Amino acid sequence: MQMKDKNHYLPALIEYLPLIAVFFLALLVRIVYNETAVRGYVPLEDANYYNLIARNLLEAHCYCIFLHHSTVSRAPLWPFIIAVIYFFAGEHNAYARLFFCFIGSGTCVLVYLLAKDLFGKRIALISGVIAAIYTGLFIWDGWLFAESLYTFCLTVFTYSLYRLQRGTLPVPAEPIAAASNKFLTVLLRLRQKIGRHRWIILSGVFLALAGLTRPNGSGLFGLLFIWVMIVILARIMPWRTVVRAGLVIALIGIIIIAPWTYRNYTVSHAFVFISTGIGEVLVGVYNDRVFENDPNAYGLWRPPWNTLGHDAPTYTPANETLDIEHAFNWIRTHLSVMPYLLSLHLENMWKPVTFVHGFVTFVHGIPMMREFPTRPSARFVLSLMQTMPIPVYILAALGLVATLRRWKRLLVVYLVIVMTIAENVFLYGSMRFRSPIEPLLVLLAGGALWWLTCNEPGTLRYRFSGKKIVHEEAAVHEEAESESATVTS
Repeated sequence: MQMKDKNHYLPALIEYLPLIAVFFLALLVRIVYNETAVRGYVPLEDANYYNLIARNLLEAHCYCIFLHHSTVSRAPLWPFIIAVIYFFAGEHNAYARLFFCFIGSGTCVLVYLLAKDLFGKRIALISGVIAAIYTGLFIWDGWLFAESLYTFCLTVFTYSLYRLQRGTLPVPAEPIAAASNKFLTVLLRLRQKIGRHRWIILSGVFLALAGLTRPNGSGLFGLLFIWVMIVILARIMPWRTVVRAGLVIALIGIIIIAPWTYRNYTVSHAFVFISTGIGEVLVGVYNDRVFENDPNAYGLWRPPWNTLGHDAPTYTPANETLDIEHAFNWIRTHLSVMPYLLSLHLENMWKPVTFVHGFVTFVHGIPMMREFPTRPSARFVLSLMQTMPIPVYILAALGLVATLRRWKRLLVVYLVIVMTIAENVFLYGSMRFRSPIEPLLVLLAGGALWWLTCNEPGTLRYRFSGKKIVHEEAAVHEEAESESATVTS
């Protein structure tokens, strides 16, 4: 009997072995990085504000940067997570960074799962390994910025929406045997319903969590609407199914965010959906100082002199409105330079290394880590940051072209990438604001490797293979079955 059980679980273990390997390789890389390059890290700038809020939650029971002055300037999820970690493990940022190591490793697993579904097991393993060792992903797991958490939430949202779209046909309900305990029967039925709609639930939950991590995450509501419209127009899913799914996802997201919005109203007596900050960003992006001859500011973010920061205790939603008005007034009076400025935003987004407050700074045009400029391990990581993105960009661009014929399957991936690029162009581009789509760039790089090395429909080798006719006949048969099933549903 025991031998039979072992034989039953062995195939499942072998199936998950590559996934487990990717996770632990990513975890090892991140722990080594934290224990060498950024050992002794002290949070600065935005990371410091998150850290201060977490400490004040524990010590003063106040969501505030300045004691006894509640703030609406920061999205709440990451400070609350830090506070929970400090409560159980002690107030040392190394524990929060260890949490990021696990979160970042989870993002690599998601890259593996997406690549496995799209390109097969071999390419999935290669993509997962690239994600595990890629600096564009692991560097944020050693600093207390919210980038690693936001990237994870965004990638889960992308994967969930992708799985929802892929599962076009409804799953038949499994019969439930009548139980003597009515409560148990209800629980079983509830579990079954949740199982059938898990991707809708996960999409809604992580849409909300992304928004509660960074306020620009609320843009995912717009992305969801665009996805619904494209899926309907392209007839990828029955329109009733996709409309119902989109409404439920949006409703779940709003329900989760609503209590925090209400809390913001009680604090500021104004509508603040998640947090303030967009005004300070815009006024810092659209002003004359961004053209100063300084690599730490040129085409990036540098607010006018005497600008009140949105973390200041006297900053209110009214100040936010004024900042937005000043930014758009500058745009209206500088239309001739806007194309050039927006092109700088796009260019800076794709530079491997840019200035990041509290992380990377330029001295005489040379980038260096602000806290560990002379540490050998930190300088080694910085050199990798300048070189590793280049081949990933090239492969991702090739993968984008190679997978265009599969655009329906990759629709969510494309939309998330386009949304992030649009945000970087409108606000400002930097390596930090590129980070949310780094997992998807690795995924597209895997798509390029699939196109170059595999012998399947849509690949380079397939065009010169004798299997082409067989594959085409199978594809036509599969497409006919899929269309018939969709019409039936």
